[in-house]
Amino acid sequence: MEDQPKAEGEADKKIVHVYPLVKFSDMNDDVRAEAIELSITACEKYAQNYEVAAKTIKELMDKKFGTFWHVVVGEGFGYEVSYETKNILYLFFGGNLAIVLWKCS
Repeated sequence: MEDQPKAEGEADKKIVHVYPLVKFSDMNDDVRAEAIELSITACEKYAQNYEVAAKTIKELMDKKFGTFWHVVVGEGFGYEVSYETKNILYLFFGGNLAIVLWKCS
């Protein structure tokens, strides 16, 4: 059986998610929804500066849900964290952009 020729550039296509793809979370639904919304808004607003996006997310989470939130925003990183139960969210947005936020005191 012959392989069908692929259209030019078809093999190079990547799937880009235009919605947040939650990889892991143990937050309750209300906090998770709020955290996702804050994260997306900050990452869209500061698309060229992940450090400012992370700082913005952290400050807003501290105000809304108490202190001791930590945030990492970027591409191509690994993480291992200790966190309080029901207080972690790991998601992808816009393709490669990963956001991890967790609370520990």
